Amino acid sequence: MQTRLFPDESSASAALLSPLSLVKVGCAGWSLPRALWPVFPAAGTHLQRYAARFNAVEINSSFYRPHQPQTYARWAASVPDHFRFSVKLPKTITHQQRLAGCAGLLSDFLAQAGGLGEKLGCLLVQLPPSLAFDAARVRDFLRLLRARHSGPVALEPRHASWFTAPADPLLHAWQVGRVLADPVVHEAGRLPGGFAGLVYVRLHGSPRMYYSAYDRAVLDALVARLQLAATPGAAVWCIFDNTAEGAAIENALYTVQGLAQH
Repeated sequence: MQTRLFPDESSASAALLSPLSLVKVGCAGWSLPRALWPVFPAAGTHLQRYAARFNAVEINSSFYRPHQPQTYARWAASVPDHFRFSVKLPKTITHQQRLAGCAGLLSDFLAQAGGLGEKLGCLLVQLPPSLAFDAARVRDFLRLLRARHSGPVALEPRHASWFTAPADPLLHAWQVGRVLADPVVHEAGRLPGGFAGLVYVRLHGSPRMYYSAYDRAVLDALVARLQLAATPGAAVWCIFDNTAEGAAIENALYTVQGLAQH
């Protein structure tokens, strides 16, 4: 059975529908399955061809290794003005240092990703499942981050303690959105949390993470809820991470089509 990404899809029909321009839709990476090449322009790099159909992408390779500012700048120069990148923080910060004692690492990463210029749309902070919520640690980290970066920040926690009352107000105070990640592991994670001005949905594939495609009924419900969330002034992101066998591109194309029809 496919996951219900949102619990109250039926309320969507009464809402004013929002244009695609208010929602950033894309994938975790810009690799294009050969079977879908005809959907994209024939000329250009994979990123250029990808950016002809989507308005956002999530860079996950930054989690594993640093990229030079010139590399980020080259990527930024190859996409349209409206296109935005979300960049995942390195595992040295989130998984090795576990958000503590990482001022130098954070400064280095932001200097690198700063090569994107105005096309840096969001930072993604994905935490290890074992990292429990610790208010003092989180506050210290977010203070460091906000001293260096004022733009949108999305945080994807995976320990149950992050889905309790103390965590949400702290994230909101620092204007950090809590990711809605599918498959949903904790019941309280069925809706985005933290800062209400940022909605960030990550779809990892269900039931088999990174592999499974989402069926059209689930995607239609997702489109309806994205339309509800997409209001002027709000930042809304929808990223497909079921990339292992190319399902992400196909699911994202269907989502873009759904949003464009309204």
